[in-house]
Amino acid sequence: MQNDDQRSAIPDGEIHYLVTGGGGFLGSAIAGRLVGLGLGVTSFSRSCHGRLDPWGVTQIQGDLADPLAVEKACQGVQAVFHVAAKAGVWGPYPAYHTANVVGTRNVIDACLKQGVRRLIYTSSPSVVFDGRDMQGADESVPYPAAYHAHYPRTKAMAEQMVLGAAGQDLATIALRPHLIWGPGDNHLVPRIIARAKRLVRVGDGRNPVDTIYIDNAAEAHLLAEQALRKRPDLSGKVYFISNDEPIALWEMVDRILAAGGLSPVRRSVSARTAWLMGALLEGVYRLFRIKGEPPLTRFVANEMATAHWFDISAAKRDLGYRPIVSLDQGLRRLAQWLQASTGPQRVSSHPDG
Repeated sequence: MQNDDQRSAIPDGEIHYLVTGGGGFLGSAIAGRLVGLGLGVTSFSRSCHGRLDPWGVTQIQGDLADPLAVEKACQGVQAVFHVAAKAGVWGPYPAYHTANVVGTRNVIDACLKQGVRRLIYTSSPSVVFDGRDMQGADESVPYPAAYHAHYPRTKAMAEQMVLGAAGQDLATIALRPHLIWGPGDNHLVPRIIARAKRLVRVGDGRNPVDTIYIDNAAEAHLLAEQALRKRPDLSGKVYFISNDEPIALWEMVDRILAAGGLSPVRRSVSARTAWLMGALLEGVYRLFRIKGEPPLTRFVANEMATAHWFDISAAKRDLGYRPIVSLDQGLRRLAQWLQASTGPQRVSSHPDG
């Protein structure tokens, strides 16, 4: 395994890419596709990841908050996929701001100083979520006046910085994938499976949502970088990406549970009750300074009870994006992966990157 001191110089003329958070779920999928195309890849993460070693990925350990470390990681690369971020719905604001805002600012500055030509940023549809239904929403939807969680707030700030950095010296695109899932998932699927017996359906359960299978999310990132090479006029744009197959949220939850050999969710509460419970739990956790994440927050209650599906016409038109793995195909692959693992209950619930 290579560390920062062992990293060899990138040969002149070699096409080389940097993936921040290259050891994470999406980051490693992007890195794997790049390696499969015969391209050089460097991963910048807080720790090294064994899964990248067989692929010949150069690994640099460092923190996004360290501008010198980020600048060094950007040496000799033609493009950066900035995937790393602090996700979640709970925790102190400074932690989210440092990772998502300061970190992104450092990536942009490093790209400009090192002559990196293209930056693809992994954003989130949550940056425009205002607590109401989003049905067929496109990129014209404005940012909301207020946020109920630090993650979407700081991701919105970072997204705006990336789009604002687009210019002669750096071409940028931001992508908004919604609910990435699939084999190797270390966040969404494990959380659903771990909470299977405690899950409660919020609302009537029929609210449609978009999701995106991991291979499709990775493919969209590569297509965005390729599009920027051919069409510099796309720089500064943002795109929703999904499987283009809206599905009722709680049907999707039940199908993920079924892939893990578990029973569907039976209990339910009204959307209003869930929101009030979230508000109460947030207050209790803050008042008594309870460590960990509340079982429910207002942001999560709204997310579970409202529609979230998006018009991806722009990504199809400008990036040539089309899902390569359908929802049904992805679920079959997920079931095979879960069955081949040591057991759904042992799948890690902690994201890495």
